[in-house]
Amino acid sequence: MALKRMDNVGIVVDDLAATIEFFRELGLELEGQATIEGDWAERVTGLRDMRVEMAMMRTPDGHSRLEISRFLTPLAVADHRNAPVNALGYLRVMFAVLLIGLAQELG
Repeated sequence: MALKRMDNVGIVVDDLAATIEFFRELGLELEGQATIEGDWAERVTGLRDMRVEMAMMRTPDGHSRLEISRFLTPLAVADHRNAPVNALGYLRVMFAVLLIGLAQELG
């Protein structure tokens, strides 16, 4: 079995609208937004009384997606922004970007 592509990376945020705008500025396209809740979602995540706002964004080449979640219930249990770099969990998601204004200035 060989890897064909990366389909999805998921992140949890505290401000969904600002995060969507940030990734739009980088060139990702919003595919859709939804509120997810109910028995199926609770079975999949293992969280009871789960309600989450979610947005799916697509990279410009259409090959990868970024799933952004904001939990309404239960609330996020930890904030890893101040965790040391050797903490378990996602450390970073990286994109190659072209800064148009800077590129024009540099010629």
